[in-house]
Amino acid sequence: MRTEKDLKLASRDTLLTIIAEQQAVITELRERIEELERRGPPRGRPVGMPGNKYTPKRPRPERTEPPKKRTQGFARRRMRPTRQVVHALDSCPECGTGMTGGWVHRTREVIEIPLAPAEVIEQVFVARMCALCRKRRLPHDSLKGVAVGRQRMGINLVSLIVTLREEGRLPIRSIQQYLRAVHHLKLSVGAIVETIRRVARQAQRTVDETLERIRGSPVVHADETGWREDGANGYVWTFSTPTDRYFVRRGRGKKVVDEVLGESFDGVLVSDFYAAYNHYPGLKQRCWVHLLRDIHELKALYPEDTGLVRWAGAVRQLYDRAKTYAEAGGQPAPGYQRMVSHGQLMLEKQLLALCRPFSNDDAAPQAKLCRRIERFIKELFVFVSHPDVPSENNAAERSLRHLVISRKISGGTRSEQGTNSKMTLASLLGTWRAKGLNPLSESRNLLVSHQLLYLSSGS
Repeated sequence: MRTEKDLKLASRDTLLTIIAEQQAVITELRERIEELERRGPPRGRPVGMPGNKYTPKRPRPERTEPPKKRTQGFARRRMRPTRQVVHALDSCPECGTGMTGGWVHRTREVIEIPLAPAEVIEQVFVARMCALCRKRRLPHDSLKGVAVGRQRMGINLVSLIVTLREEGRLPIRSIQQYLRAVHHLKLSVGAIVETIRRVARQAQRTVDETLERIRGSPVVHADETGWREDGANGYVWTFSTPTDRYFVRRGRGKKVVDEVLGESFDGVLVSDFYAAYNHYPGLKQRCWVHLLRDIHELKALYPEDTGLVRWAGAVRQLYDRAKTYAEAGGQPAPGYQRMVSHGQLMLEKQLLALCRPFSNDDAAPQAKLCRRIERFIKELFVFVSHPDVPSENNAAERSLRHLVISRKISGGTRSEQGTNSKMTLASLLGTWRAKGLNPLSESRNLLVSHQLLYLSSGS
């Protein structure tokens, strides 16, 4: 914008150019005004026409509460530009008169990524002779922050491969094709596999620290799912907290629980009704979602059994009441003070009363579920007396979902070494995912920190 001082010092040609620009703007604005005046005022809705009955607006009641804020907006937000390209005409397309200055008429956002080929860097180490010592001196062959160990792949490339493998769940050959198509880089399948295994070995110490944090957590979620290794059936176990994930492939016996949790864990174990968790001596919370799901499936099998439907509804109402007490944090309405003082014990008695008439009646469809409830009754309402314990095991199932999708894509692993690498990296990136961290950046940080540790140890 030109100031008054600039106008006083401007030449005659400059002033004429400014006047011409302003006259062009004035002419354009006049044409817009005339167009709007020709259109006339906005037409209102006819009152007397059928279907357009006039209804006077009712006065809005005064708000007693502040308006609720929208949890999520749906408008597209513009990103901060990293580069700006200006488009302007230097001359009039009709008469050829030169044009300068101007104003921003509109902007358009274009999001693009660079498709850069891989960069091959030759690291040259120069030997020099010390004039005083008369000895040859060479720089340390460490390449700190550049390469991983003594392999030829740089840290950025290794981090990308690990992220594509675990976060993107890509098969090895898909990673190979991606690197060739996008970065013009040809790597063998063996080189990619060895890179992934090398990172898994370097990440083992970090995963061990994750396991120790899980063992010290007050609440741990556990679950398992199938995983094939070289065609042989096995199981992947997950032990997780809100911020940590640990995966291991073993059999399906109870020894896995002892191996992972160890003797130091004394928190609450949240799980489904699988028998491998039964021997844990501490507090256990069984998953209500699994129980309610089984009840729902039973109702679908016997839709005409009114007694079953009433029983299922009563169990659900009792669970909802327990959830209300747990969410109230021990501060319910005054009328329920006596019920809450007994808390967990009262809820257990009520649930047993619902199940007792059917547990020994083999003709009742709910007999098997009632016997299960009687067996695990002390492990169904722990969440009432422990507010930090959820009533379901959805967290463990969500932590397994990433591996389940990977299993559907790749079909499992082919060797014990491949399985160990898979579980290590799944634990590593699963923990980063739970904490909301960028896996590509964290992979790079891990490789750099491991390299510094390697150098400081003098290895």
